[in-house]
Amino acid sequence: MEEDQELERKISGLKTSMAEGERKTALEMVQAAGTDRHCVTFVLHEEDHTLGNSLRYMIMKNPEVEFCGYTTTHPSENKINLRIQTRGALPAVEPFQRGLNELMNVCQHVLDKFEASIKEYKDQKACRNESTL
Repeated sequence: MEEDQELERKISGLKTSMAEGERKTALEMVQAAGTDRHCVTFVLHEEDHTLGNSLRYMIMKNPEVEFCGYTTTHPSENKINLRIQTRGALPAVEPFQRGLNELMNVCQHVLDKFEASIKEYKDQKACRNESTL
């Protein structure tokens, strides 16, 4: 029982987002009756294949994860079901959080490189313009 409360506390920071002044659930954690915390489905609202496939890839890099897959419920609905099953004593919420953090780090790295390349291009262009004057 305490472990379940601990898991709920860990994902509480991820659970809601603010939309137009309303509190809106962005993430749900679904467990079938009689299952343990090692096999969990996360429902991510307002998301699609863009996040689903990249997050699945990042989570599957963890050797403690036995299975990770996602589905979209229907093309007209903007939500995905992400299923994680782990080996051993690792609860499914931990590779989920780790995958999100690693994905954010990768996106930040790509953004940093992109912005550095733009700056380098603009600097080179400015140098060429100065040399032609």
